[in-house]
Amino acid sequence: MPLTFLPVFCEAMKRAYKYRVYPTPDQVELLAQTFGCVRFVYNSILRWRTDAYYERQEKIGYTQASTRLTALKKEPECAWLNKVSCVPLQQALRHQQTAFSHFFAGRASYPAFKSKRHKQAAEFTASAFKYRDGKLYMAKSKAPLDVRWSRPLPSVPSSVTISKDAAGRYFVSCLCEFEPVSLPITANTVGIDVGLKDVFVTDTGFKTGNPRHTANYAKRLALLQRRLSKKQKGSKNRAKARVKVARLHAKIADCRMDNLHKLSRKLINENQVVCVESLKVKNMIRNPTLSKAIADASWGEFVRQLKYKGEWAGRSVVAVDPFFPSSKRCHCCGYTMSKMALNVRTWICPECGADHDRDINAAKNIKAVGLTVLACGESVNPKPLNAA
Repeated sequence: MPLTFLPVFCEAMKRAYKYRVYPTPDQVELLAQTFGCVRFVYNSILRWRTDAYYERQEKIGYTQASTRLTALKKEPECAWLNKVSCVPLQQALRHQQTAFSHFFAGRASYPAFKSKRHKQAAEFTASAFKYRDGKLYMAKSKAPLDVRWSRPLPSVPSSVTISKDAAGRYFVSCLCEFEPVSLPITANTVGIDVGLKDVFVTDTGFKTGNPRHTANYAKRLALLQRRLSKKQKGSKNRAKARVKVARLHAKIADCRMDNLHKLSRKLINENQVVCVESLKVKNMIRNPTLSKAIADASWGEFVRQLKYKGEWAGRSVVAVDPFFPSSKRCHCCGYTMSKMALNVRTWICPECGADHDRDINAAKNIKAVGLTVLACGESVNPKPLNAA
């Protein structure tokens, strides 16, 4: 009798659903005002908190910042802050407090000032928007937003974030609760080794290749950037040229993310356990020769997608110690080479004579160690057999 697998429902989780938005001219004006107010409040409060610390050694928290915002809105020269919803302004202070928490915990650098040239965003909580009959209304606007609902929402959003990127595109991100369904259990396991020639190589020898989106559009990007540099600062032609450069950057980023999503989804759907090397991408990207190629490969984003998709699907994603010598270690006998340059793609083990493809051998070692880590529940970094 064939085995059948029933879907397993996990605890409710929160997930953001992002859609493209085409606002009306009135909504564009309202969003521009909202983005400007959010940026002004964030920057002015950040300057006030910074000056208070350096001048009076005074530490400002969220409560004092909120009081400062209330006083700021009462000032005659800042009366225009009352023309937009107060919710995005308050949320900006919460985001700033979170940024300071990450800074003091050592997870991020000091909060930076927001620029009108970069991405703009405003978050609306439940009191500042309505979701009714499949239509989304934001505060201060009577007409619903023209949202391209590419997929239905699983529940009523708890908050929505409307953003505008540097290319002039509008998006809305709806935070909803959903119940993930675990995929049927499979006996397949895989170890992958990420790289530049191929996005990743599996232990079975499958190689994905690398689309190299940045390199494919390098000539077009250089041309648009040269044209932008020749435009007079502050002119309308310079603004138009800047949008063209931003649109090309957005196209490259979209192509890259589309490829990563397809590859990560394929791995999660086909394997119960995915073993991957945990890389220090921030340190590796300092290499002046390979920094652009490493950034284009997006290893960190790829591993991040594997982790959250594995959690939703009931799969296990195991990260191996970054100092484990996966490329230099023979998966047959365990002998570890003392040195191996990056240009060495194949090598022969001096101990057992096995002929290795560098990437496939690394993927096999990562799989073996990853399964050991999963079984033992601890970090395992085997000692080379030829070590003293």
